[in-house]
Amino acid sequence: MKYGLADLGTLAYGPCAELQAEVLEQVASGSPGVLIFVEHPAVLTLGAGFHADNLLFTPADYAKKGIEVVRTDRGGDVTFHGPRQLVVYPIFDVARHGKDLHRWMRDLEQTIILAAAEFGVEARRFSPHTGVWVGERKLAAIGVKIRRWVSMHGVALNCDNDLSPFQLIVPCGIKGYGVTSLSCEVGRTVTMEDAKPTVRRAFEEVFGVEFEPVSLAATPREMPRAAG
Repeated sequence: MKYGLADLGTLAYGPCAELQAEVLEQVASGSPGVLIFVEHPAVLTLGAGFHADNLLFTPADYAKKGIEVVRTDRGGDVTFHGPRQLVVYPIFDVARHGKDLHRWMRDLEQTIILAAAEFGVEARRFSPHTGVWVGERKLAAIGVKIRRWVSMHGVALNCDNDLSPFQLIVPCGIKGYGVTSLSCEVGRTVTMEDAKPTVRRAFEEVFGVEFEPVSLAATPREMPRAAG
Protein backbone atom coordinates (compact mmCIF):
# COMPACT_ATOMS: atom_id res chain seq x y z
CA MET A 1 0.00 0.00 0.00
CA LYS A 2 1.19 3.52 -0.76
CA TYR A 3 0.41 6.14 1.86
CA GLY A 4 1.15 9.84 2.06
CA LEU A 5 3.82 11.42 4.25
CA ALA A 6 3.26 15.02 5.30
CA ASP A 7 6.00 16.93 7.14
CA LEU A 8 4.32 19.99 8.64
CA GLY A 9 7.40 21.51 10.26
CA THR A 10 6.36 23.51 13.32
CA LEU A 11 2.62 23.93 13.89
CA ALA A 12 0.54 24.79 16.94
CA TYR A 13 -1.37 21.90 18.47
CA GLY A 14 -4.89 23.24 17.81
CA PRO A 15 -4.56 23.84 14.05
CA CYS A 16 -2.78 20.51 13.70
CA ALA A 17 -5.66 18.72 15.43
CA GLU A 18 -8.06 20.35 12.99
CA LEU A 19 -5.94 19.15 10.06
CA GLN A 20 -5.91 15.65 11.48
CA ALA A 21 -9.70 15.66 11.68
CA GLU A 22 -9.95 16.76 8.04
CA VAL A 23 -7.55 14.04 6.87
CA LEU A 24 -9.41 11.46 8.98
CA GLU A 25 -12.62 12.20 7.09
CA GLN A 26 -10.78 11.75 3.78
CA VAL A 27 -9.29 8.44 4.89
CA ALA A 28 -12.66 7.24 6.22
CA SER A 29 -14.07 7.99 2.76
CA GLY A 30 -11.49 5.76 1.05
CA SER A 31 -8.37 7.88 0.61
CA PRO A 32 -5.01 6.35 1.55
CA GLY A 33 -3.54 6.84 4.99
CA VAL A 34 -1.27 9.76 5.82
CA LEU A 35 1.65 9.83 8.22
CA ILE A 36 2.21 13.28 9.72
CA PHE A 37 5.50 14.54 11.14
CA VAL A 38 5.21 17.73 13.18
CA GLU A 39 6.87 19.75 15.93
CA HIS A 40 4.61 21.61 18.37
CA PRO A 41 5.39 24.76 20.35
CA ALA A 42 5.33 24.10 24.10
CA VAL A 43 1.95 22.63 25.05
CA LEU A 44 0.43 20.33 27.64
CA THR A 45 -2.30 18.13 26.19
CA LEU A 46 -4.95 16.66 28.46
CA GLY A 47 -6.33 13.34 27.23
CA ALA A 48 -9.67 11.66 27.83
CA GLY A 49 -8.26 10.01 30.97
CA PHE A 50 -6.92 13.25 32.46
CA HIS A 51 -6.89 13.65 36.24
CA ALA A 52 -6.54 17.20 37.55
CA ASP A 53 -3.98 16.29 40.21
CA ASN A 54 -1.49 15.39 37.46
CA LEU A 55 -1.14 19.10 36.69
CA LEU A 56 1.18 20.45 39.36
CA PHE A 57 0.43 24.10 38.59
CA THR A 58 -2.51 26.16 37.34
CA PRO A 59 -3.06 26.91 33.64
CA ALA A 60 -2.13 30.53 34.43
CA ASP A 61 1.18 29.38 35.91
CA TYR A 62 1.91 27.32 32.80
CA ALA A 63 1.01 30.28 30.59
CA LYS A 64 3.61 32.38 32.42
CA LYS A 65 6.16 29.72 31.52
CA GLY A 66 5.09 29.90 27.86
CA ILE A 67 3.28 26.57 27.92
CA GLU A 68 -0.23 26.26 26.49
CA VAL A 69 -2.72 23.85 28.08
CA VAL A 70 -5.16 22.13 25.69
CA ARG A 71 -7.86 19.51 26.18
CA THR A 72 -7.93 16.80 23.54
CA ASP A 73 -9.93 13.68 22.73
CA ARG A 74 -7.01 11.26 22.55
CA GLY A 75 -6.65 8.54 25.13
CA GLY A 76 -4.40 8.87 28.14
CA ASP A 77 -3.69 11.58 30.68
CA VAL A 78 -1.41 14.63 30.43
CA THR A 79 1.77 14.88 28.41
CA PHE A 80 4.10 17.59 27.13
CA HIS A 81 4.96 18.48 23.55
CA GLY A 82 7.64 20.99 22.68
CA PRO A 83 10.46 22.03 20.38
CA ARG A 84 12.83 19.29 19.15
CA GLN A 85 10.37 16.53 20.00
CA LEU A 86 9.17 14.55 16.98
CA VAL A 87 5.39 14.10 17.04
CA VAL A 88 4.05 11.46 14.67
CA TYR A 89 0.37 11.20 13.73
CA PRO A 90 -0.57 8.14 11.64
CA ILE A 91 -3.98 8.83 10.11
CA PHE A 92 -4.57 5.24 8.98
CA ASP A 93 -7.59 3.03 8.37
CA VAL A 94 -7.15 0.62 11.29
CA ALA A 95 -9.46 -1.87 9.56
CA ARG A 96 -6.65 -2.37 7.02
CA HIS A 97 -4.21 -3.13 9.84
CA GLY A 98 -6.01 -5.74 11.90
CA LYS A 99 -9.07 -3.79 13.12
CA ASP A 100 -7.86 -4.38 16.65
CA LEU A 101 -7.13 -1.45 19.00
CA HIS A 102 -4.83 -3.48 21.25
CA ARG A 103 -2.79 -4.62 18.23
CA TRP A 104 -2.75 -1.03 16.93
CA MET A 105 -1.18 0.24 20.16
CA ARG A 106 1.37 -2.57 20.26
CA ASP A 107 2.28 -1.93 16.61
CA LEU A 108 2.88 1.75 17.36
CA GLU A 109 5.14 0.75 20.24
CA GLN A 110 6.98 -1.73 18.03
CA THR A 111 7.59 0.97 15.45
CA ILE A 112 9.39 3.18 17.95
CA ILE A 113 11.27 0.22 19.43
CA LEU A 114 12.62 -0.55 15.94
CA ALA A 115 13.47 3.09 15.28
CA ALA A 116 15.31 3.41 18.59
CA ALA A 117 17.28 0.25 17.83
CA GLU A 118 18.76 1.92 14.75
CA PHE A 119 20.41 4.40 17.12
CA GLY A 120 21.67 1.61 19.34
CA VAL A 121 18.99 2.23 21.99
CA GLU A 122 17.40 -0.87 23.53
CA ALA A 123 13.82 0.31 24.05
CA ARG A 124 10.96 -1.82 25.34
CA ARG A 125 7.35 -2.07 26.37
CA PHE A 126 6.70 -1.63 30.08
CA SER A 127 3.35 -3.25 30.87
CA PRO A 128 0.84 -2.14 32.03
CA HIS A 129 2.00 1.31 30.93
CA THR A 130 1.48 2.38 27.32
CA GLY A 131 4.42 3.88 25.47
CA VAL A 132 8.04 3.04 24.77
CA TRP A 133 10.57 2.90 27.57
CA VAL A 134 14.30 2.59 28.13
CA GLY A 135 14.60 0.85 31.46
CA GLU A 136 12.13 2.75 33.63
CA ARG A 137 12.35 6.02 31.68
CA LYS A 138 9.77 6.86 29.03
CA LEU A 139 11.20 7.60 25.60
CA ALA A 140 7.94 8.01 23.68
CA ALA A 141 4.36 8.68 24.76
CA ILE A 142 1.43 7.23 22.83
CA GLY A 143 -2.17 8.39 22.83
CA VAL A 144 -4.72 7.75 20.11
CA LYS A 145 -8.31 8.27 19.06
CA ILE A 146 -10.15 5.90 16.73
CA ARG A 147 -13.11 7.31 14.81
CA ARG A 148 -14.91 5.31 12.11
CA TRP A 149 -12.00 2.86 12.44
CA VAL A 150 -9.55 5.58 11.39
CA SER A 151 -6.81 6.64 13.79
CA MET A 152 -5.71 10.10 14.81
CA HIS A 153 -3.20 11.45 17.34
CA GLY A 154 -0.26 9.10 17.88
CA VAL A 155 3.32 9.19 19.16
CA ALA A 156 5.59 11.79 20.74
CA LEU A 157 9.25 10.76 20.49
CA ASN A 158 11.78 12.66 22.56
CA CYS A 159 14.76 13.47 20.34
CA ASP A 160 16.93 16.30 21.69
CA ASN A 161 14.18 18.27 23.42
CA ASP A 162 14.42 19.88 26.85
CA LEU A 163 13.03 17.33 29.31
CA SER A 164 12.64 19.73 32.24
CA PRO A 165 8.97 20.63 31.42
CA PHE A 166 8.03 17.03 32.26
CA GLN A 167 8.90 17.90 35.86
CA LEU A 168 5.95 20.32 35.86
CA ILE A 169 3.42 17.48 35.48
CA VAL A 170 2.92 13.82 36.33
CA PRO A 171 3.65 12.56 32.80
CA CYS A 172 0.81 10.38 31.51
CA GLY A 173 -0.40 10.16 35.11
CA ILE A 174 2.38 7.68 35.95
CA LYS A 175 4.19 8.50 39.19
CA GLY A 176 7.66 7.40 40.15
CA TYR A 177 9.20 7.09 36.68
CA GLY A 178 11.34 9.40 34.60
CA VAL A 179 11.57 10.45 30.98
CA THR A 180 14.45 10.23 28.55
CA SER A 181 15.36 11.08 24.96
CA LEU A 182 17.31 9.55 22.12
CA SER A 183 20.04 12.14 22.73
CA CYS A 184 20.30 11.26 26.41
CA GLU A 185 20.51 7.56 25.64
CA VAL A 186 23.17 7.71 22.92
CA GLY A 187 25.24 10.48 24.50
CA ARG A 188 25.12 12.77 21.47
CA THR A 189 22.59 15.01 19.78
CA VAL A 190 19.94 13.12 17.83
CA THR A 191 17.76 15.66 16.08
CA MET A 192 14.25 15.35 14.72
CA GLU A 193 15.75 15.35 11.23
CA ASP A 194 17.97 12.44 12.24
CA ALA A 195 14.97 10.53 13.58
CA LYS A 196 12.48 11.12 10.75
CA PRO A 197 13.87 8.72 8.13
CA THR A 198 14.38 6.06 10.79
CA VAL A 199 10.81 6.40 12.04
CA ARG A 200 9.54 6.35 8.47
CA ARG A 201 11.35 3.08 7.73
CA ALA A 202 10.04 1.54 10.95
CA PHE A 203 6.45 2.44 10.03
CA GLU A 204 6.93 0.94 6.59
CA GLU A 205 8.25 -2.30 8.10
CA VAL A 206 5.63 -2.71 10.83
CA PHE A 207 2.59 -1.64 8.81
CA GLY A 208 3.61 -2.97 5.38
CA VAL A 209 3.24 0.36 3.58
CA GLU A 210 5.32 2.71 1.44
CA PHE A 211 5.28 6.48 1.84
CA GLU A 212 5.56 9.30 -0.64
CA PRO A 213 5.41 13.03 0.11
CA VAL A 214 1.94 14.57 0.08
CA SER A 215 0.47 17.95 0.91
CA LEU A 216 -2.42 18.01 3.34
CA ALA A 217 -3.92 20.69 1.13
CA ALA A 218 -4.34 18.06 -1.58
CA THR A 219 -7.76 16.69 -2.37
CA PRO A 220 -8.28 12.95 -1.85
CA ARG A 221 -7.96 12.18 -5.55
CA GLU A 222 -4.64 14.05 -5.67
CA MET A 223 -3.24 11.94 -2.86
CA PRO A 224 -1.62 8.57 -3.67
CA ARG A 225 -4.24 5.87 -3.76
CA ALA A 226 -3.95 2.84 -1.50
CA ALA A 227 -3.67 -0.50 -3.29
CA GLY A 228 -4.93 -3.70 -1.73
